[in-house]
Amino acid sequence: MTEHVLIDKSGGVLTVTFNRPEKKNALTRDMYETVGRAIDEANDDPSVRCVLIQANGDMFTAGNDLSDFAKANQGQGDAGEGNRPRGGSALITSLARARVPIVAAVQGRAVGVGVTMLLHCDMVFIAEDALLTTPFVNLALVPEAASSILLPARIGHARAFSMFVLGEAVSGKTAAEWGVANMALPAGEVQVRAKAAAEAIAAKPPAAVAITKQLMRESERYLARIQEEGTHFTAQLKSPEAAEAFSAFAEKRTADFSKVPA
Repeated sequence: MTEHVLIDKSGGVLTVTFNRPEKKNALTRDMYETVGRAIDEANDDPSVRCVLIQANGDMFTAGNDLSDFAKANQGQGDAGEGNRPRGGSALITSLARARVPIVAAVQGRAVGVGVTMLLHCDMVFIAEDALLTTPFVNLALVPEAASSILLPARIGHARAFSMFVLGEAVSGKTAAEWGVANMALPAGEVQVRAKAAAEAIAAKPPAAVAITKQLMRESERYLARIQEEGTHFTAQLKSPEAAEAFSAFAEKRTADFSKVPA
């Protein structure tokens, strides 16, 4: 458990709140594990009929805390299940195998896993002025959370490729138009509407809802792709390319990959 994740259960809804606004809600290993555990436990808790994921502050999440990635690149990380740094796997695998419906409320920016986790949510409400980015290649990394399957399926290969490889940002309005989110709203309305949707789901017949979700998803396929992505992710995380990317980020300069061995 960590103070950077708040968990509340009421009226059939388990609300999980990222609570590290001073660090743009960047996800630490403990945060990953806490959220992953909460989702796994919700699957077997009959009092939980929907999970709501939201964030305090003006940003949904800056994604993985890059200090963890930098440490892993230097051989200081703690590799874990799924061939990812310990913690990250706990969240993305829990999302892939979740049986309970998941609703997300997104404001500000969502980066990396902050975007890919939305592809596992059943409903997403997003601020009109939010920005979604998946800068994996910019960091010399590769997509994760089965997003290499899910994002092209959702928005098409060309759009997904530009998000992954060029790191192009997508606005909340565009995310709703492309089908990544159900609705784009003024920022102040996002959490209210997401909570109302979660409560409406929680009021439905639970077995019918769970079976419907199961029929709509291919969990085993997603878990297999997560494993495949994880193998490449770990290799890239330890690569000279990643070392240059993390150094450039820390030094606030543009990365230069021209001298990195191919």
